[in-house]
Amino acid sequence: MRIAHRPRSLLPPALHFPSHSWSPNRILSFCSLPLQKPRTLALKRRRPERTIAAFAMADTEDISKAISAEEDAKFGFSRPEMYKSNLAGTVDQYDRHVFVCFRGPESWLPRVEETDLLPKLFSSVVKSRKDDIAIKTKITICEEREDTEFECGDVLIFPDMIKYKCLKDSDVDGFVDDVLVNGKQWTSAVQKLNGAYVFVCAHGSRDKRCGVCGPVLIEKLKEEIESRGLRDQVFVAACSHVGGHKYAGNLIVYSPDSEGKIMGHWYGYVTPDDVPEIFDQHIGQGIVIERIWRSAPTSNMRIIGSATMLTRVIISSLVACCTIVACSKKRIASNTCTWIVFALLSLFFLIFPRVLKLQLGLHCTFN
Repeated sequence: MRIAHRPRSLLPPALHFPSHSWSPNRILSFCSLPLQKPRTLALKRRRPERTIAAFAMADTEDISKAISAEEDAKFGFSRPEMYKSNLAGTVDQYDRHVFVCFRGPESWLPRVEETDLLPKLFSSVVKSRKDDIAIKTKITICEEREDTEFECGDVLIFPDMIKYKCLKDSDVDGFVDDVLVNGKQWTSAVQKLNGAYVFVCAHGSRDKRCGVCGPVLIEKLKEEIESRGLRDQVFVAACSHVGGHKYAGNLIVYSPDSEGKIMGHWYGYVTPDDVPEIFDQHIGQGIVIERIWRSAPTSNMRIIGSATMLTRVIISSLVACCTIVACSKKRIASNTCTWIVFALLSLFFLIFPRVLKLQLGLHCTFN
């Protein structure tokens, strides 16, 4: 990541685009399952002074979400486990992230990809063709909202920044075969995505912590978008389980870095107070926020990891040779010299990975 040395616009050049590109002709969604109207959550407040305020959003009716002191203490941002674990490197590696838009978190069952028709079909077909898909692919469900960037059946692919419109149940086999297996363009309407996309885990039926923290973060993100006038440049949506419930609030940001290259970064232990910094630093300048950074799971990191392993072997060999030479000059017994080499190498291999994680967190510019 590059740090700007002079005043600059909030968003990198890749995020400045003509407004007309964000008004595509809408195509009617043909999902076979009826859309459920989102329900308003009204949780009983026990201590008003501990309540997290809700945010009024444009283009939607006002949503009143409140977290009681008891819920916040057990599942929210003040729960005891917050900030207890090291976040760096807590995401499994993958090369492509596919989001399927389907209903919303209020209607998602704990295993939405195994129960509801469209997600179940998509997940099962991908699993059956796993050996044929050359690119390691992660599947996640994201919420649908009519007349937005996320409509029922839409499929968003990152870091390709491509959206396919209105996938139907009968299309799943052909879509997976054409797009994910053979790398072809599907016959359906395809749209190039621009801007920054933020996905927040709000899968409450899967884990209460995500169900409590996720909606509050989403509302704060949307409020920040409105206040900064970024409605056509930054998009936020709830998503299903992504792994690491204990790190809630969890969110994933796909956005251009300082050079305009699309990067995907995972964050954990995110609170509403972190949202302005995410806009100013990560989305605005392409700089990773190290203290809440989990990973940037791309194949390029694995390449860097291989190169790093070679570096470790070379350095460890040099350490061993230098130690042996020093021991011979000091006429130290061979057994003692062996133990010294062993201790130094053990210390090196324990410390080096931790230093590497910090470096990846501070300088995540992987091409």
